[in-house]
Amino acid sequence: MSQWECAIEGDDAGPFDRLEDLMVHQATDHERVECAVCGTVVPDGYFAIRHVFENHSRAEYVRAYDADAADVRRREEIKETIEETADIQAVVDRIDKS
Repeated sequence: MSQWECAIEGDDAGPFDRLEDLMVHQATDHERVECAVCGTVVPDGYFAIRHVFENHSRAEYVRAYDADAADVRRREEIKETIEETADIQAVVDRIDKS
């Protein structure tokens, strides 16, 4: 079984046995963040990454976040791993109930 840790700066929560538990933690225990491209406020962690990569171009991300190609690849890998592993709808349902 994989162990998951919160990678949001300054947080040492975890390890979490279930990815879904980590995602709920990030969405509910951390302040929401404002997208530097469009100003939309979203939960931190996976949901912030998903917002940027599903709503904006890679070039917009690089410019707005002063990122480079390695930053883009890392976040794309995180997004892909989460989407292959987690039950996203179960996470959304848990967040909606909190």
